[in-house]
Amino acid sequence: MNDLAPLLTPEGRALLDTVRGTAPADELAVATRLRRDHPAELVSAALGQARLRQRAEAKFGAEDARRMFFTPNGVEQSTRASVAAYRAERMKSLGITSVADLCCGIGGDAIALARAGIRVLAVDRDAPTAAAARANAEALGLAGLIDVREADVTEVDTAGFDAVFVDPARRGGRGRIFDPEAYSPPLSWAVGAALAAPHAALKIAPGVPHEAVPAEAEAEWISDGGDVKEAVLWFGTEPGAVRATLLPGPRTLLGTGLPNPEVRPVGRYLYEPDGAVVRAHLVAEAAAALDGGLIDETIAYVTADTLRPTPYATAYEITDRLPFNVKKLKALLREREVGILTVKKRGSAVEPEELRRKVLPKPQGSRAVTVFLTRVAGAPTMLIGGPATV
Repeated sequence: MNDLAPLLTPEGRALLDTVRGTAPADELAVATRLRRDHPAELVSAALGQARLRQRAEAKFGAEDARRMFFTPNGVEQSTRASVAAYRAERMKSLGITSVADLCCGIGGDAIALARAGIRVLAVDRDAPTAAAARANAEALGLAGLIDVREADVTEVDTAGFDAVFVDPARRGGRGRIFDPEAYSPPLSWAVGAALAAPHAALKIAPGVPHEAVPAEAEAEWISDGGDVKEAVLWFGTEPGAVRATLLPGPRTLLGTGLPNPEVRPVGRYLYEPDGAVVRAHLVAEAAAALDGGLIDETIAYVTADTLRPTPYATAYEITDRLPFNVKKLKALLREREVGILTVKKRGSAVEPEELRRKVLPKPQGSRAVTVFLTRVAGAPTMLIGGPATV
């Protein structure tokens, strides 16, 4: 049931309240009971929407998700609320008061922009998606700031807006799309729309090649809670600038054009740079603040002999360095009475879960250990230790 209209009626809203929090195992019994008094299609739609709202809580928080309306793609592809709020605040700091949100989806970014006091034209060509965006603006009391339009974004006149925000579709019938020119609309069109506006932000996949970033753009990689969420191309800010922004915070590391750090022997501490720092190619900037070097010229692990606080990397104290060997690792874990094993890897083809099953089929004690599967000066290596505290 793609039409949201029945769910927006008093009967539909009452059903949504009734099925809120329904566990998957209880859906059949609940549906059977409710179909005695309500149309079967409406009951199915309400239960489907309840499932989507439960999934959306991770992105939007329980309070908003329980009031919003979603499509399956909308839950999957919408921006996490914390990331959208950060971007909206940055736009506000640039003096932006109106934004044309092109490919708005179910309205996640439009909501954040409106909550920052910015007027939004939200456009999407998919009718059910646009309907969800409109319903969400109304449900959250933001309809006065968000004008939702069902249209092809390539045909929308954005003149008169302080900025455009474009979030092209990056999924197709076969899954994720990695070629920026295969986005819908293509990245080249989005860049053209950005260059025609005073300011712009284009949301793209974090794996975009750096050589695909236009010279006129600033490139920003954003992580939230350590997970890389997206890359954004900013126009009308600092052309050529590169930054990694970590949420919560925000904390931002700016590129300074440093050369790659030198390769050093593994020291007492190993630093694992945040994924946004790695994606932004700013490991050198993070390492400089730590007086650190690389363990291998192709691996984004930083080593140092001293422990320094940094928001841009997680520090571990290394106790052992061994050539990769499953039997030796299993014996060491047994000897150390390890019960909790965390396996991390960079530059290794070994699957962490498979290795964990082999070397620690059952707890040997209560100690927690972290094993890094990596390369040191080109050789497959295991680095063993645990989180370091300053």
